[in-house]
Amino acid sequence: MPEFGVGVLLPAIVQAVEWTTLPHEFRRPGFSEHSINQKRGKPLDSFLEGPIYVSSLDLLFVTDIPCGRIFSIDSNANWTLVTEYDGEPNGLVWNHITKKIGIADFKQGILEDDPISKELKTIVARFQGERLNGPNDLVISADGVIYFTDQGMTGLQDPTSRVFRLYPDGRLQLLISNGPSPNRLVLSRDEKALFVAMTRDNAVWYVPLLSDGSYGIGGPDGMAQDADGNILVAHSTLGLFMKIKSPRGAHTTNLTWGGPSMNVLYIVESETAAILRVDWHCQGWLMKLDKEENFWTK
Repeated sequence: MPEFGVGVLLPAIVQAVEWTTLPHEFRRPGFSEHSINQKRGKPLDSFLEGPIYVSSLDLLFVTDIPCGRIFSIDSNANWTLVTEYDGEPNGLVWNHITKKIGIADFKQGILEDDPISKELKTIVARFQGERLNGPNDLVISADGVIYFTDQGMTGLQDPTSRVFRLYPDGRLQLLISNGPSPNRLVLSRDEKALFVAMTRDNAVWYVPLLSDGSYGIGGPDGMAQDADGNILVAHSTLGLFMKIKSPRGAHTTNLTWGGPSMNVLYIVESETAAILRVDWHCQGWLMKLDKEENFWTK
C-alpha cells in the first residue's frame, strides 16, 4: 500500500459508497440541447455536475446541466430545487465575499446566484466583443479573483479553448488560449499556481500564475501497470495518487469536500444522478484566507 500523507497508509483503491440519488419527481426523461450536442443524441433525465459544499448553510449544491437547474442537498439527503432557468449550468463556486454562488454556464457565461433571494445575474458573457465558447468550471482565490475554463466543444483536433482570470473590478485576463478542452480547476494552496484538467488531452496542466502568463513546469512522466489493469503515473509535480472506485460505474465527473469537519469527499456520478461519498483520513482543502485558517472555518 502506498504511503499517503505523514504516517498514514491507505490502500491503492478506496471504495466510494452511494449516499443519495436525484429523486424520481425531479427526473425529466427526454432530449435537450445538451443531450443532442454533447451526448450524441442520447436522451437524459438529468446530468449532475459542479458539486460545492457551503459550510455556513450546511448544504451541498449540484447542477443539472440539460435542465438548467441547481439543487441543494442537506445532511439528511433531502433535495431542494434552488433555481431553474434557460441555461446549461456546470461548475459552481461559493463566493465568500459576495455570499453568492458563482456559476460557469455553457450557454450563458459566468453567472451569479443569490441562494436566499434567488436573484440570478450575468457577470461575464463576452471577451473582446465575442461570446464565450462555453464555460465549464470556476474557482475563486482568497481575494476574490475568479479563474474559469471556457471549454466549448474543442479537443485535440481544435486545441483553442481558454482559461480566464476575472478580477473583482470586472477586468478579464486571458491566461491560456491553446487548451484541448480545459475542464476542472484547482488553485495551489499558496495560490501561486493553477491546476487545469485538460480532458481531451488526458492530462493535468500546471500553470504558475506569473505576471507574463507563461507556464509549463512539470507533468506526468513515468508509468507502470498492475495486474488489475490500473495505470500508475509518476507526476513530476504532483507525485503519485490513488484510485477511488465507484459502485455505480465509470461516469464520475466531479467532486468536492464537505461535511461538518470537511473530511467527506462527495463525488458526482453524472449519468445515474447519484452522489457518492468517501470518508477521508484528513480535512480537504478549499482555499486559504489567512495563514492559519481555511475557507470553511470562516
